[in-house]
Amino acid sequence: MQKTKVSIIIPVYNSEKFLQKCLDSIVNQTLQEIEIICINDGSTDNSGRILEEYNDKRIKIINKENGGQSSARNIGIDIAKGEYIGFVDSDDRVDSDFYEKLYNTAKKYDADIAVTGIIRMRPSETGRYLMVIDKETVSDDYFTKLRLSDIPDKSYIWNKIYKTAELKKYNLKFPEGKIYEDIYLVPRMLYYLKTLATVPDTYYYYLRRKGSTVTSKTPETIRDYMWAKKEARHFAKEHGVNLYDLKTITKKFKFFGITMLKVSRKNNVKTYNLFNLIKWQT
Repeated sequence: MQKTKVSIIIPVYNSEKFLQKCLDSIVNQTLQEIEIICINDGSTDNSGRILEEYNDKRIKIINKENGGQSSARNIGIDIAKGEYIGFVDSDDRVDSDFYEKLYNTAKKYDADIAVTGIIRMRPSETGRYLMVIDKETVSDDYFTKLRLSDIPDKSYIWNKIYKTAELKKYNLKFPEGKIYEDIYLVPRMLYYLKTLATVPDTYYYYLRRKGSTVTSKTPETIRDYMWAKKEARHFAKEHGVNLYDLKTITKKFKFFGITMLKVSRKNNVKTYNLFNLIKWQT
């Protein structure tokens, strides 16, 4: 029997418009030794039917009552058999070599985490680079791992793979009943999982759309966002890192409501962006 190299966990909730494109990008991975764990979190649209249409023995479908994305992901972690675990949201997709490159780099350096780049998509545009990694780098220093992963600005769970044994050893789970669970959990993962490797030339395609959890501004989402940020800052500080030192600070200069110039500071480097056309650093 072939060893499962990566377990890919996909929480699914009412994502019929995007689910097929997501699943097609996973079943067509160049890395064949994967399991695809789809947690149907009480969908009321055709998401369940779409899942059943795939005739692929690597797909495991778990149907459950709606309990939120964290509970779905935690179920996936509990049943995962792969050497590494990855996460994909059901409205996103990945490059065809995404998991092969992440897995091979992780094995090359015996890394507990491998991280790669992100392209942000919107329904009305082709996409833009949100995070670019241009070379392989390896570190077991907590501050450096946070910096290489662009935390706290990009506290995302899904552009990485994680060694399964280490996740389970430290019982790293998502906080259930909360939104913005990635912000809470990722700094903890980067601390407890010791070695991180960066992976260039492959991307996770993150769809940012109206109506999604992260774009909905309600008292609940705002409260959970502030809670997650506070917990992340507190955890990092306990382990010797001030996340503010890693954060990008941006000032906008406007004229008649139009942004003329943006000045961003990160790691003591200033980036100037004039009319979104001309960029330079000092």
